[in-house]
This record gives sequence, structure tokens and C-alpha cells, in this order.
Amino acid sequence: MELQQTATPQDPRSQDGIAEASQARLIWDKFRRHKVALVSLYIVAAFYVVALFAEFFQPFDPTLTSRSQVYHPPQVLHFTYVDATGSRVFAPHVLKQKLTRDKLTLKASYETLEHERVFLRLFPKVDSYKLAGFIPANRKLFGPVDPGERVFLFGSDRLGRDMFSRVVAGTRISMSIGLVGVGMSLVLGLIIGGAAGYFGGWFDTVSSRVIELMLSIPTIPIWLGLSAALPPSLDPMTRYFMITVILSLIGWTELARVVRGRFMAMRTEDFVTAARLDGASPRRVIFRHMMPSLVSHIIASVSLAIPVMILAETSLSFLGLGLMPPSISWGVLLKEAQNIRSIAQAEWLFIPGGFVIVAVLALNFLGDGLRDAADPYSQHGA
Repeated sequence: MELQQTATPQDPRSQDGIAEASQARLIWDKFRRHKVALVSLYIVAAFYVVALFAEFFQPFDPTLTSRSQVYHPPQVLHFTYVDATGSRVFAPHVLKQKLTRDKLTLKASYETLEHERVFLRLFPKVDSYKLAGFIPANRKLFGPVDPGERVFLFGSDRLGRDMFSRVVAGTRISMSIGLVGVGMSLVLGLIIGGAAGYFGGWFDTVSSRVIELMLSIPTIPIWLGLSAALPPSLDPMTRYFMITVILSLIGWTELARVVRGRFMAMRTEDFVTAARLDGASPRRVIFRHMMPSLVSHIIASVSLAIPVMILAETSLSFLGLGLMPPSISWGVLLKEAQNIRSIAQAEWLFIPGGFVIVAVLALNFLGDGLRDAADPYSQHGA
């Protein structure tokens, strides 16, 4: 007697024995085959983890200055050393460096002290602080065994501030301004573009002319003009919010134009007509029937808009028209490198630029992978 296999609630198959998977599962399975995008996802996730818990990852106060350690070069992290008995000991450390000056020219330089070490350890106990702004904590990821010592893995700036701590602190603003700005641009673009394409009429005419006008003006001059109009007396948080709003008000136009065109093409489709005849409201037709067909394009637009926002904030801050000290972002840190001395003697001040490049490339590769995975017509990785 032949036994017939039946589907159970735990069996992810239908009554006909055909395997089923949700759309999200299909997108994820396709995305995993895009190796570069998968690696980029891990990189972007790491950036946002650091941004969220920046206080935990920065070993020192990013505003702490030291007159005796200005332009301190980066110190190499060593994991082992040979003790007095000739045995190799595992102990993470850096070699101390002492500031010296030439007796004739008074030129400052740092001399490495081969037998003096600053030992490091994981999760040292420090003074209480607020993790992510509201969680009480008293541990750091790493720090010197002796609380009175300092290490400079990325060197120091003209005021003796630790560049590693400042780069970590700048990750929060530089990465979050992309998310916040793109979120605002996405809402504006979908609402204005969707309404213009679905309803048409005078709203479509007015919004189309506004979009065309904004797209005809070069983006950078608009950013520069609006940023320069901000009062210099604004506090850091208000200035951060205003810069985000400025970037968002410029960035929604391209998405709105594309959404408008797609909606105008889809509003005569059979599934839209059927939804209307079934009594669905315009809001339900737009968000439940028409918007899902734009998922792949929305994902691509969002993922590509975030690095544009990051570059815009970095450029404005670098030019002195964006965020300003005491705010810390990658653009603010790069502004410190706008002098000949930095290029000639403190090239480590350009390290934040490397993080900008890595973040932008990772976000672009991630966007490509998400677009291909969400596009039902794409054959990538098949």
C-alpha cells in the first residue's frame, strides 16, 4: 500500500507538496549569492553598531587635549614581547614615544622608547558614562592598564586629541545623517511623486514644475547657499538638524519624478482598475497595490542616496559650511587637514577620509545587491 505524504503545520509545503517561501525569504536567498553585497552588508552593519555605541568603542574622551602630545604619530599595536628571561609573553601594548625638539631648529619630533611600553586590556573599568546617550555604563572596549596613560592608534591632532576616539565619535553623525536625511527624502518623494502620478491634474502640474526647477539648479551651490544662510550661533544639535533638513529638501526630487512616472503608467493597469472597482480607497490602492511594484527601485534609490548624503555632509563640513566644532563628524575632522603642515607632517589626519571611502563603497555595493535581489527580472546569482 502506497503511503501518501501529507503536509503538516511544521512542513513548509502546501497541500500539493510544492515548497513555498515568502517574498522576504526569496529576496534574502538571492541576496546571499551576491558575495560582494553580503560583505558590504557586514561592513555597513559594523559602521552602524559603532555609531550607535560610539562611547563604548572610543578609549578616551574625544575632546581631551594635551599640549605635550600634539601631532603625536600613530602607534603600532604589538601583541607579544620578549621579557627579561627571554620568554615571549602575550600582552597587547604600544611603545611609548617622547616629544623632543631639535636644539637648533626647534623642530618637534617623537622618539620611540624601545623598552617602555603602555599595556592595553579589554573592557577596562572607567568613570561612569551614558552609552548611546541613556544607558549607564562604566566599561570600554579597550584601554590602557594604567588609567593615566594614553595611546594614539590613529595619532593625535593639533590639540593633542586622540584621533581614534574622534573618528569613532564622528561615525555617529556621519552615518546617522545619511539615514535621517534619506528617511525624510523617501517620505517626501513617495508622497509627492505618488500623489502626482495617481491623481494628476493641477497637483501634478505644480509638483512637476517644482521638481524640474530644483533639478535644473546645481545641487552643490544650493547646499552651499542654504548652509551659509544658517546663523553661526546655532548650537550643535540644532545645526545638525538643520543640515539634515537641507539635504533632505534637495534629495527627494529625483525619487519623486521616477515614482510619478511609474504611477502614471500603472494607474491604467488591470490590477489597479480591479482594486478601484472593488471599492478600495486611493490610499489603499497606492500603498497596497501600486507601491509594492516599486520595491526594487525604492531600495536602490535609498541605498544609493545614503552615501550621497554622507558625501554632502562631509563636503559641507570640509568647506566650513556644514557642521562645526564642537560637533564631530568625518567632514569636521577632515577640515583639520586643510593646511600644509598636515600634508607634510601629520598625514594621519586624512584617516577619516578613508572611512568615508569605505562607507560609501560598501553602501553602493549593498544597494546593488539589494536591487538585484528585489528585482524579479534580475538573474544575478541564479
